[in-house]
Amino acid sequence: MNNKEKLNNPKSDYWKSVFAITWKDLSSELRSRELLSSMLVFSLLVIVIYYFTLELDIKTRSAITAGALWVTFSFSGTLGLNRSMAIEKDRGCLDGLLLAPVDRSVIYFGKALSNLAFMLIVEIIVIPAYAMMYNINLFIPGFLFVTLLGSIGYIAVGTLLSAMSIQTRTRDVLLPILLFPLLIPVLIAAVKASNGFLLSLTWTEIMPWLNILFVYDVIFISVSFMVFDSIVEE
Repeated sequence: MNNKEKLNNPKSDYWKSVFAITWKDLSSELRSRELLSSMLVFSLLVIVIYYFTLELDIKTRSAITAGALWVTFSFSGTLGLNRSMAIEKDRGCLDGLLLAPVDRSVIYFGKALSNLAFMLIVEIIVIPAYAMMYNINLFIPGFLFVTLLGSIGYIAVGTLLSAMSIQTRTRDVLLPILLFPLLIPVLIAAVKASNGFLLSLTWTEIMPWLNILFVYDVIFISVSFMVFDSIVEE
């Protein structure tokens, strides 16, 4: 592609920059294994604790599965978000990214995609482990789709707030305080929709919760796109 074509194709350059940041995070994690290992160990420990402390019958297990999994995902995700931005700050990479001649939203989408990838990797391991331990079929397309939608909403908000809290000395405490109140709609909707698929409820009962997830994702991705530049400048 010549220079004239590059100038006429700004969208291509935008997403190349986004994927470059994402690839930087993924390749760095492949070398260090700091982030994924902590998220994965935490998640597996939580479901093991559930297994040995909650001696439940099969029917009750099915009823609490969605709640137990989303509690696990939300806490391990918060751990990952904190570490992801802390690594950038401590290594001085964040200043370099801010000085790069690209739109600041590129940084947001690049970090969001890498954070989403880390969370999905954890979920890919935790869901089969939970299914085997509790003898519950979790490989239901609708349940997995809800997990993806909920994860996108979680990361959309979490990436924005982690960028906000990283500048403070109490970032490890501040992020959960800011994050969890905003996550209440997506967590409730994800748990209700997941339960709907696990308990084979009708589409009429499930669709309102799926609609909430869709709307939540669209709104917070849009808001994050608009305000991220102002947040990282502070």
